Amino acid sequence: MRINKSKSITNWGLYPSIKTNEYIPQSIDEYKEAISSSNKLIARGNGRCYGDASFQNDVISTKKWNKFIDFDRDRGFIEVEAGVLLSDILEASVPAGYFITVTPGTKFITVGGAIASDVHGKNHHVDGCFSEHLVYFDLMIESGEIVRCSRNDNPELFWSTIGGMGLTGVILSARFLLKKIETAYIRNEAIQAKNLDEIFKLFEESESWTYTVAWLDCLQKGDSLGKSIMLRGEHATLDEVSENIKKNPLKIKKKPKLNIPFFFPNFALNPLSIKVFNWLYFNKQLKKHVKNYVDYDQFFYPLDMVHNWNRIYGKNGFIQYQFVIPKNNGLEGMREILKTIADSGNGSFLVVLKLFGESNSKAYNSFPQPGYTLALDFKVNKGLKKLIEKLDEIVERNGGRIYRTKDAMSKPSLTNYLKNVDSTKFESIQNERINRFKKQ
Repeated sequence: MRINKSKSITNWGLYPSIKTNEYIPQSIDEYKEAISSSNKLIARGNGRCYGDASFQNDVISTKKWNKFIDFDRDRGFIEVEAGVLLSDILEASVPAGYFITVTPGTKFITVGGAIASDVHGKNHHVDGCFSEHLVYFDLMIESGEIVRCSRNDNPELFWSTIGGMGLTGVILSARFLLKKIETAYIRNEAIQAKNLDEIFKLFEESESWTYTVAWLDCLQKGDSLGKSIMLRGEHATLDEVSENIKKNPLKIKKKPKLNIPFFFPNFALNPLSIKVFNWLYFNKQLKKHVKNYVDYDQFFYPLDMVHNWNRIYGKNGFIQYQFVIPKNNGLEGMREILKTIADSGNGSFLVVLKLFGESNSKAYNSFPQPGYTLALDFKVNKGLKKLIEKLDEIVERNGGRIYRTKDAMSKPSLTNYLKNVDSTKFESIQNERINRFKKQ
């Protein structure tokens, strides 16, 4: 088996970084060998989570396990190995008239990672998390045994692995249901909101839309606090698209991809440059309410069109801070959070607000709860830890919690919500960090 010893790894935020022994199994027997030869290890996919979620002194890479096993084009079921990227699935499924029912804001995550994080998307209030559409997965447990897990087969292991951050075993493959589509395009509406009250009202009015999300300018204050743009969308039908698109409705034009070839210097991203970006982004839309049709890449994965965009934050990297606050406290809690960020000067040009619907009580390790969720990027600097402490205090006081998949430095009391994942073999540095504080 190939082993990369003392390999330096980071996740997408580039913070923190560690040296690890990376096991790359080529067969089921090599998976067993890796698990038996290590005292502690964690599975790792494409490294698109943040923080220290997929870190351990030994990691087992699933990236080479990237084969399609079955695609039922009549009913929309697909079965793949755990290392298959969502982008690979879309390449095959969209031309066949199917889309991934629940997808996060990047298509460069693996299917194993989607289950371990139980990812959510812009349609959580309608379609729930990724696990809602999962039929079964195969999991290698500590003994090396491969266990099929579904709602009927080994249901305890099924539900604890969903959102379980890889702490129950190594996901080898999975079968799930895709959504039928008629075109590769989205009927999109973009609506400007002058402040937080207006964007919250827009979310309430848009609950019948399948996809809703808002970008916020987090440096605004006063009457403009929460200045934002809502995007809401539906999969476009054949009747809705132009005659030109109807000629080949499931194909989108290949677009040139931008690339950030080097790390930006630390001074490049500062409050002034973020203010300029936010002004340009808000004002690129000349009308308050715009209706158009955009391809799925543009709607779901705009950042994926810029390769290595994480280098904008410089070599010190960044953290992505995502929390959820119950709906009853949503408006006031969010107002307090945004005021704190604006006063700190630690701006973020990527600020995304979404509304979560009801969560599945059986998926007890999943992050979403009914309420509002905000995700922000913060460049790592000397003042960041103090800002995170202030934000954590507001989130906790309002009954919220932090998304483990993006956690790097939050209070353990906000991330300590996993159950039935205690394992002496499958363990991440993140989980050790959280448990260490729990015992104090």
